[in-house]
Amino acid sequence: MQYAMVIDLDRCVGCHACAIACKAEWSVPTQFGRNWVHRLGPAKTPHGLSGTFYPGLCNHCDDPACTPGCQGEEAEKVFTDPKTGKTKKMTVLATYKDPFTGAVLIDRDRCVGCGFCVEACPYQARYIDEDLDDPRADKCSFCVERLAEGLEPACVQTCLSRARIFGDRDDPKSEVAQYIKKGARRLDNKVVNIGPNVYYAGNKRDMHLLKETCTPTEMPEASLIEKRVLLARMGKSISKGMGLTGLVGMAACTALASETNEEDE
Repeated sequence: MQYAMVIDLDRCVGCHACAIACKAEWSVPTQFGRNWVHRLGPAKTPHGLSGTFYPGLCNHCDDPACTPGCQGEEAEKVFTDPKTGKTKKMTVLATYKDPFTGAVLIDRDRCVGCGFCVEACPYQARYIDEDLDDPRADKCSFCVERLAEGLEPACVQTCLSRARIFGDRDDPKSEVAQYIKKGARRLDNKVVNIGPNVYYAGNKRDMHLLKETCTPTEMPEASLIEKRVLLARMGKSISKGMGLTGLVGMAACTALASETNEEDE
């Protein structure tokens, strides 16, 4: 089993009901989003003029880039197959991939708010609200809590035009699998090839615009991620005021920022 979502661009009207429903369901701060809708175009494509939308969310990838660098403590967790009831015990970090459903999830009780997973995601699908006293990473969870109660993900249930289709990618009878069989595509390429499980379908001109403008072009470098995370931590400590220690930290922070910017160039 692999949970997956297909977004039909021919149906999407850009109403943002999906994003609003998600915020309401999970109390997402206004400046962040577990999912989003971006307007694309109008723009010329080889297939004609295109104007469409990019409804995005965590892709729950086959090989997620966010999980290996998690700094949360390891813990044993028991997973249950929602179809068969079979269980499996695994040792996982604070961010992990469910072995039965393929959903990439966060244990917020064990998340240390380091930001590594946020920086590691090439789709920029994670966030940390640094204004909280105890920041934690957050993102789309495919509403696994709702699924356990027999409900659809909040964004799917709320979609006015039924442009979002959710189901088991590995079940050939599912609507998701049928869309994929007919040509629904992932936003990936030879460089960013981690198996996203959000697929898109639509006419040639809109799909061309989406693929050309919204597919990530590079994977974040692990060494640079670590430096940025350290920089953020130091900056946060300095902002709280630490006397002489704070001044030393500021100097180190400035030097690290300069080095990081040089690597970016």
